[in-house]
Amino acid sequence: MKPSFTPFLGFLIDRIHRYLSKLIGLRSSVGSSKEEVERLQKEKMQLKEEEGKASKEMKLLQEQFSTLSENLEKLKLKSEQKDKQIETAEAHVVALHKRSADLLLEYDRLLEDNQNLQAQATGHRI
Repeated sequence: MKPSFTPFLGFLIDRIHRYLSKLIGLRSSVGSSKEEVERLQKEKMQLKEEEGKASKEMKLLQEQFSTLSENLEKLKLKSEQKDKQIETAEAHVVALHKRSADLLLEYDRLLEDNQNLQAQATGHRI
């Protein structure tokens, strides 16, 4: 072998060694990258499942909210109706008190007339 060929051969071996080292590093990097991709895909699936569950729960809560809102409106209407019934009943009570007072006055007047008539009737008998 010629002496000039040996440094060239050493240079080639060095280059091949570097490229093989880089190749090994890239393969291990690819392996870890594949593992990372798999881990991220699993995480993505879990997040999709959680999103689906959260979406279902949100729909359920919206339905419950709608139902409660409807019930609240119904109860408000019932309350307003009861308030009107109470007002009507109170007005009726006031009217009955007035009528009772008027009837009491009429009774007192008739009682007085009756006493006067009885006094006149006893005065004519004597």
